Amino acid sequence: MVDFGRLVTAMVTPFDDQLKIDWDRTARLVDYLIEQQQTDSLVVAGTTGESPTLTDEEKLELFGFVLRQARGRVKVIAGTGSNDTKHSAHLSQEAEKLGVDGLLLVAPYYSRPSQEGLAAHFRAIAQSTSLPIMLYNIPSRTGVNILPETFLSLAQLPNIAAMKESSGDLDQMSQIIAGLPDGVRLYSGDDSLTLPVLSIGGYGIVSVASHVAGRGMKEMIDAYVSGRPQEAARLHAQLMPVFKGLFFCPHRVPNPVPVKYALKCKGVDCGGVRLPLVDVTEVEAKFIEAFMK
Repeated sequence: MVDFGRLVTAMVTPFDDQLKIDWDRTARLVDYLIEQQQTDSLVVAGTTGESPTLTDEEKLELFGFVLRQARGRVKVIAGTGSNDTKHSAHLSQEAEKLGVDGLLLVAPYYSRPSQEGLAAHFRAIAQSTSLPIMLYNIPSRTGVNILPETFLSLAQLPNIAAMKESSGDLDQMSQIIAGLPDGVRLYSGDDSLTLPVLSIGGYGIVSVASHVAGRGMKEMIDAYVSGRPQEAARLHAQLMPVFKGLFFCPHRVPNPVPVKYALKCKGVDCGGVRLPLVDVTEVEAKFIEAFMK
């Protein structure tokens, strides 16, 4: 099974002034995340990459471009999940042809399938590809929770490699971790829970904050796994203003709006966001500038 590493960045999609994908900015962002923020893998066209507003053609072009720009320095994980099983399987097959290293499959949103429906959905996609798959549980966005028993049954499939868990429920995550087969890993999907999830046996983080704090997060993870929990706790406390600031800035501005502005503050301009998202207000911008300092 492929190793996605412990720090995985859910990459934003850079746009130009007309909100088309900006390939020069994308190239610079990929290099920046690898060289300066020390990410181990990149998720391309996930929710943070504004996947709902990207066409299939844009997604496939983006997968191929990031693969070429990464040049094997990190793993590239393609976000191919949707609430349409047949469509997700087709996009996954097309991504596999491009040579991506893995897939991220979000739980079917809006449809709110039963646990049996969730299992059948993911099983059908997994059987359509040989790529390693990370399932993504985020009930606050999808309206459905992948229960531990459902994931653990799917984890018996040969290409289910991991779960990105964004339920925020450490009890649920503990139950999953206790039953994981060898080689299957659980990742936190919430930056602020990176250290708590490591402490209960999780493997790493699929991160938004790593766009601007990846190096510090890598230090925190390394401190914990090398047996220095107090150092890890100190770094966790230092990073909390960024973790919370990106998700709880005034009016709870939705991801990826704050992180795109935070990147701009660091001199890595990735452009604006596509509707229905809107750019930060003046108040929100000042809030982000303050915690970025």
